[in-house]
Amino acid sequence: MRGVVIEQSQIDRTTEVVVDSKDKKKKRRSNRKPKQISSVSACSSVNEVCQETSDVAFNSLPAMHINEQLVLQESKSIQQNQQMFPSDYNGKELSEQFHEQNTCEASLGLNLNMDHPLPQQIECYAQRKYFASHWSTEAVTAALEKGILCKSLFRVNAHNRLEAYCKIDGVPTDVLINGIASQNRAVEGDIVAIIIDPLSFWTKMKGSTGNSNASTAIDDSNLHHGGTECVRDICKGKNKLDADCEYCNCRNNLHLSEEGSQSKNNSYPHENISPELEGPNGTMHVNGKHNSLLDPSSAGSSSEVQIAAEKLCAMISLFPSKRPTGRVVAIIDKSPRRDAIVGFLSVKQWIFRRESYKKSAKKNKLALSKSNLEQIPLMPTDPKFPRMRVPITCLPDCIRKRLDNGDQSVEMELVGARIVDWGEEYEVPQAHVMHIFGRGGEVEPQIAAILFENAIRTCEFSPETLSCVPGVPWEVPQDEFRSRRDLRNLCIFTIDPSSAIDLDDALSVDLLASGIYSVGVHIADVSYFVLPGTHIDEEARIRSSSVYLLQRKLSMLPPLLLEDICSLNPGVDRLAFSIFWDISPSGEVLDRWIGRTIIRSCCKLSYENAQDIIDDTLGNDLPHLHGHFEWSSVIKAVKILHKISKTLKENRFNDGALSLEYPKVVFLFDEEGMPYNTMLSGRKETNFLVEEFMLLANRTAAEVITRAYPSGALLRRHPEPNLRKLREFESFCNKHGLELDTSSSGRFRRSLECIREELKNDLVLFDILMSYATRPMQLAAYFCSGDLEDTESEWGHYALAVPLYTHFTSPLRRYPDIVVHRTLAATIEAEDMYLKKRALQKLTGQKVARRCFTGIDFDRDAVESVEAKESIYAVSSKHKLPGTDILADVAAYCNERKLASRHVKDATDKLYMWVLLRKKEILFSEARVLGLGPRFMSIYIQKLAMERRIYYDEVDGLMAEWLDATSTLILSLCTDKRFRRRGSPGRFRSLEEVALVTSPYDSISELNLSIENSKEDSAAKTVSDVSNNRVSGLPEFEPSVFPLTVRLLSTIPVVLHAIGGDDGPLDIGARLYVSSYFS
Repeated sequence: MRGVVIEQSQIDRTTEVVVDSKDKKKKRRSNRKPKQISSVSACSSVNEVCQETSDVAFNSLPAMHINEQLVLQESKSIQQNQQMFPSDYNGKELSEQFHEQNTCEASLGLNLNMDHPLPQQIECYAQRKYFASHWSTEAVTAALEKGILCKSLFRVNAHNRLEAYCKIDGVPTDVLINGIASQNRAVEGDIVAIIIDPLSFWTKMKGSTGNSNASTAIDDSNLHHGGTECVRDICKGKNKLDADCEYCNCRNNLHLSEEGSQSKNNSYPHENISPELEGPNGTMHVNGKHNSLLDPSSAGSSSEVQIAAEKLCAMISLFPSKRPTGRVVAIIDKSPRRDAIVGFLSVKQWIFRRESYKKSAKKNKLALSKSNLEQIPLMPTDPKFPRMRVPITCLPDCIRKRLDNGDQSVEMELVGARIVDWGEEYEVPQAHVMHIFGRGGEVEPQIAAILFENAIRTCEFSPETLSCVPGVPWEVPQDEFRSRRDLRNLCIFTIDPSSAIDLDDALSVDLLASGIYSVGVHIADVSYFVLPGTHIDEEARIRSSSVYLLQRKLSMLPPLLLEDICSLNPGVDRLAFSIFWDISPSGEVLDRWIGRTIIRSCCKLSYENAQDIIDDTLGNDLPHLHGHFEWSSVIKAVKILHKISKTLKENRFNDGALSLEYPKVVFLFDEEGMPYNTMLSGRKETNFLVEEFMLLANRTAAEVITRAYPSGALLRRHPEPNLRKLREFESFCNKHGLELDTSSSGRFRRSLECIREELKNDLVLFDILMSYATRPMQLAAYFCSGDLEDTESEWGHYALAVPLYTHFTSPLRRYPDIVVHRTLAATIEAEDMYLKKRALQKLTGQKVARRCFTGIDFDRDAVESVEAKESIYAVSSKHKLPGTDILADVAAYCNERKLASRHVKDATDKLYMWVLLRKKEILFSEARVLGLGPRFMSIYIQKLAMERRIYYDEVDGLMAEWLDATSTLILSLCTDKRFRRRGSPGRFRSLEEVALVTSPYDSISELNLSIENSKEDSAAKTVSDVSNNRVSGLPEFEPSVFPLTVRLLSTIPVVLHAIGGDDGPLDIGARLYVSSYFS
């Protein structure tokens, strides 16, 4: 069959690829063409475009497969799908939709580079349809009800944008949406309606039996499709971005406890919570309801939907080596990311076209239409989004003027845009530029772009919001002394980072009779100042959480409230919500009290101060002590709390809690606020001390509000891990002789502890395993209890191994905590009202009532009594508690904002790492090989706690030999030109992109480095290497030697460097560090 003519822009030659259908051989021939720009000719079938799924593990950008029968089989697809999902749906509109799609697709042209169209193609965009029409809302609704379609979150593989995935509730395997045509204009984060392809179209599962890379540690399908939290390849250019950078940074400090030591400083939020990680399976659908993407409630007939899902599961079970595929037929909800695109304008390309047009116009040879100059390409920095086109008329005036003057430096400017249209007749979406952030190589424009991309509110607080904040100096009103418990004579103190200025939790402890301890947690009563329906409440809800940027933060509340009036500063009276527990020496909670209080902290301890107390190394550099208390009382209290916290932690782990903690990367900043080095840092015992009591407080609050408001409590759930990915991790460990039991969270943790002991001489590998253990984990999420009223089994928190959990302890930086405070206040008031009613009934001889909501024992009869229900109803109206639907919306929005805040932190971490490497220019490090295949390897750099990829296929002068039987890679230099691969010069990368090759004859002196100078400043010394680059410090290890043999989990030397900035997206590249006599 005759195939595709690929035009090379501005070149007088076109290459025709002829595919002989009999012997499958490709023939290439060159044809001379007149010096003009021709359009792309194509086959009649659109679906010859891109079946770009990687059938082999670690094959993220495979060669194109042309499917010449897809259109012919389309009608079969419809029939087989309806057989797979049988229904009586005979709607005319549905069949018309299919007919329209077939007609449309059969008439489409083929462009092998659809994601990056040639400039001259813009003229012919409107002359054809590149996509099938989307189904109507009525057709989608009817098909969802019958189980013909599935509703799902659309997630794009950051390593290969032609691969997208959709998670269907109840189905163990994600559905692959392969190719531009099948994706049908959906973008990352859209909620789409998809139709499942018949079995004959399903692709081979990556890493399945028989796969050449079946023995690798990971593959593309195991990587985070949506990108968390920081791993990318070394490809340069504006269309390349570190594909997994989001993933690694989030995993720098992951442990599965929901409430870490609280963050109050401006540098790093101490919320060390791995369930907040966006799991690789991407199942975080930001709604407060189910994380269900085939949602029976929205689909209509849940029985037919369930039958469809069960049949799909049965097919997957019968063919475990196959991955189901599908097509997008409609976009139900558009992603907010459409309004927050960050990228670069391809200005040089546009200026070149303009100059060519002028020259042609003078010669009366209008090879270029003027319409080609009316739009300019926009290349997003996020590889999950397609290239876009921006009308020149929609550019800001300042940009248009610079373009008129031929200013090519516009290409270095980061811009913010939004997608405004993507019609069927356009290969790429149309976007409008809204913001110009500045040069891409500078920190502040990058930070501004990060905030824009995540829709972070950065404006100042409005006058209306500030008017809700009391004036200073502020004093506790006398009415509050009458309604609250006065605890100002109790020894209460805070433990926070030394730089913290917003203190929202404090601790206290007293020794009671019989060795019982009364432990108190005191949380700033923010809900007293942030009342429902006020301007400040609306502002806090919109911001939802404070956002941390390493060097500063964007607060949820105005500074006066955050740092003064609400903050539990020492020596001043403050309003608080307090929980007291009577705890036995064995850690059993015997009784508790919850209520609103007035406290006066006696001192602000830093984590270092508290650690010195525990270690008995407390010096004279102590914080100021307020009131009548003495240091002996504070020291005694800290030691008692430490002892109790260890008991609580041990009990929690015995009950099945899971912890996946390992060291995180900490940046060291100079006086100008720029990073100059990094270090790995773990948490101190005092971090865990605070954490245990915060966890207990959150659990207690969740239990209390759920008793009072079983349908109106804002809770937090953590689903069980993704089973398939958990089994893959288990298989990986077993293959390397490490026993792993994942049958429960408790057994998971215990087996990891055994592995830690086995790997005590290889802690780097253990850290790697701990990071990989987080990949199957799903996101923790807020939800309204009434939304899951019929499925209470889904309320639990997998990592903490508790049935109920919420957030209560950080109201200064999290809006859900304020909502929980309001619910708790209403519960306490309802309980008081109930007890008063029962006290009156006591006079008639009835039984004395107990605390039915806040007490340690649950009295169901009392909670369900008429008096209790009347009390609950009365206080709900008074406190303006939201109903189930509104609370579900609040939960959904808070989930979205929390995830955005996490992405900001991860992106900021990556930015500062990039800045650090740009300063050093080359950083030597050792790395472990985590994944290995014929095209690339995945490596883990412990020094920076990140993953990178090194591609070695199609490299000029490098020969890669993959031994499938032993999963071994041999890399060697190809010095004989006769053995060099043939092909287009642009197809192969240079050796310098993959490896820093030195000669064994080189010595330290030849590199102009001395050990002495290196010791003085190991972080910043630079030298010239063979490529006249600058390197940082002396490598502490020898380079590898060609030929290089690499196996899974090998340790290899690498060099890291910064990529992009002014000339493209930020990235961190990795190269092999190798020595050869032929260099």
